[in-house]
Amino acid sequence: MAKSRNNLLGVGGQRKKLSRADQQGAGSARVADRKVAEDKKQELVRKMRERAEAQAAEPAEPSADENTSSAQS
Repeated sequence: MAKSRNNLLGVGGQRKKLSRADQQGAGSARVADRKVAEDKKQELVRKMRERAEAQAAEPAEPSADENTSSAQS
């Protein structure tokens, strides 16, 4: 029998076997751990963005003050 190129059964690795609780949507501690990790990551990204914005705004303010002081003289 010739090989069939359309039959991809078994290609792509194995799937994790789900427990009955996971199948029924009850979830497990693993799901909660992922949620906590995602929350920590989002918080870290938010803090990094705030710091980056503060650093970007910081150099602009002194140059504006220098321009106004020299214009007043």
